[in-house]
Amino acid sequence: MTENDINQKRGKGSLWLIPSPLGENAPEEVIPEPVLQSLRHFTTFVVEEVRTARRYLSRAGLKGKIQELRFHELNEHTGREQIESYLELFNDGNDVALISEAGLPAVADPGAQLVALAHSHGIRVIPAVGPSSLMLALMASGLNGQSFAFCGYLPAKSEERKNRIRAIEKLSASSGQSQIFIETPYRNGQMLADIISVCRPDTRLCIAADITLPDEFIRTMTISEWKKEKPEIGKRPCVFILHA
Repeated sequence: MTENDINQKRGKGSLWLIPSPLGENAPEEVIPEPVLQSLRHFTTFVVEEVRTARRYLSRAGLKGKIQELRFHELNEHTGREQIESYLELFNDGNDVALISEAGLPAVADPGAQLVALAHSHGIRVIPAVGPSSLMLALMASGLNGQSFAFCGYLPAKSEERKNRIRAIEKLSASSGQSQIFIETPYRNGQMLADIISVCRPDTRLCIAADITLPDEFIRTMTISEWKKEKPEIGKRPCVFILHA
């Protein structure tokens, strides 16, 4: 008998991974209706930020019921001991919903720690369908969608970041992989400047900002072309994809 079977016999609930909009979209514009309907099933939520989670759930149809819900934060400041204490939330068959600040939980997101903990204790993990900025950017980039890698956040310091960009470009050239990475919005300009300064002229770069929002910007050009037409990304959520 597996630990999952044992947990079911003991009445352990499941961990549901609930997507959220990538920006200020109305939830029904980007989240499938069955997922929105499933939100009524939960009373316990583990979220990255309680205030934005409350606002999302209110707009998703739970307005007037928010005070009945229990919220527990899991973000970059949450300690390991606190996260492990969340195992108690699954007692008595209680299902728990995990919601990230934007997009899919546990992808470039601290919620992955709770998912790993659930697996290690045989708790069933159920992912729900929703928008992924990484996959939407790759789809729209025209770059290699057969072989790609997500590099997460690159170093914050410029010289370290430049070295990492060089390594990513070299790997892409040798493997043919598209290399996907992201940046904190306020460093978008610095990231783009570093990419343009160190990459080869014929390397292609996709810049995808504000995906699914009214001012969405997605464009792929060579580095030499970007040098002639450098965009003002500003402090917008952005995905970069490099292909050498």
